[in-house]
Amino acid sequence: MGSIAHVGMDVHKESTRVVLLPQESNEFLDECTLPTRRVELCRYLLRWERDYQLRCYYEAGPAGYVPHRWLTGAGLECQVIAPSKTPRAPGDRVRTDRRDARRLARQGKAGALVPVHVPTLGEEAGQALVRCREVRQKDLLAAKHRVLKFLGRRGLYFSEGKHWTQRHWRWLKEISFPEPEAWTWSQYLTEVRYRADRLAEADRQVAELAQEPGYAGKLGWIGCFRGFDVTAGMIVLTETIDFRRFGSAGAYMNYWGLTCAEESSGESRRRAGITKSGSSRGRRIWIEAAWHYQHQPAIGERLAARQSGQPPEVIAQAWKAQCRLHKKFWKLASRKDTGTAVTAVARELSGFIWGVMQEFDLR
Repeated sequence: MGSIAHVGMDVHKESTRVVLLPQESNEFLDECTLPTRRVELCRYLLRWERDYQLRCYYEAGPAGYVPHRWLTGAGLECQVIAPSKTPRAPGDRVRTDRRDARRLARQGKAGALVPVHVPTLGEEAGQALVRCREVRQKDLLAAKHRVLKFLGRRGLYFSEGKHWTQRHWRWLKEISFPEPEAWTWSQYLTEVRYRADRLAEADRQVAELAQEPGYAGKLGWIGCFRGFDVTAGMIVLTETIDFRRFGSAGAYMNYWGLTCAEESSGESRRRAGITKSGSSRGRRIWIEAAWHYQHQPAIGERLAARQSGQPPEVIAQAWKAQCRLHKKFWKLASRKDTGTAVTAVARELSGFIWGVMQEFDLR
């Protein structure tokens, strides 16, 4: 094995553009288009592995981590690159498979690429399960909206309390329509019941996954904090995967897109809203949890049950978070608006949990 060669790959469903750039030269060794199949990719690259130490790069996308596992399984070095952090010239408006593959090879050679964390098959399966539960929740919400819109177009509104309570369901069952609206009405109600059953089944699956050794301990620590039940805790865990890959609390906050965007140059300084990078479903969980801190610090029945048997130092940190974040919420809400306040609380809450989970990984 000789010197290093950098391999840029633009991966698509049917084909992959591959280019090879040696470390000592700016001239490409070879470039070709191959079928996106394990045999063809590995056979081609292993032929070059005899003379070069290959370093392969491709951007994260619809192909997922499958090509990475193909190449690493064959003994090749491969990185999955974060597309949002790949340098691009402002004036570059031409994108082709060939140019993208060459750009990856050149920037890999320059050390300018930022790889993403590649989960194990088990971690990816857990993440898919929790995301499936989120899909079920959205499906149920859409079905409920269809029911309410159907009734609204006929001038029927429930005014005796909140929607989807037992009283609301009794009111819905008493409504009748002539044909063919009766059939349509029954379909809408049946759809809501069906989606609710599917969501309940997904919740049971997530609860079972939460009992596995890889999640149970961490979930117990996160559950000590106000606003995190099993579902919210599992979303944080499966989207984070490994807390150790974040070197600071600020990096963890930025991962969720909770830090402020900024454009400053010279004497001017311009700060905008949060970056909203990363997982939108995870960021929603942080915001929802942050709303709990508008209330006075307290240990309710459900929170006490979650804290039972957990380390005293974790419970102490959770109480410190309650006191500090409640004060922060109302201090900001009095000067700005509650939306800004709850976002700031969510950002700091993620830092609290990052710090606690660093201690967990040291044990």
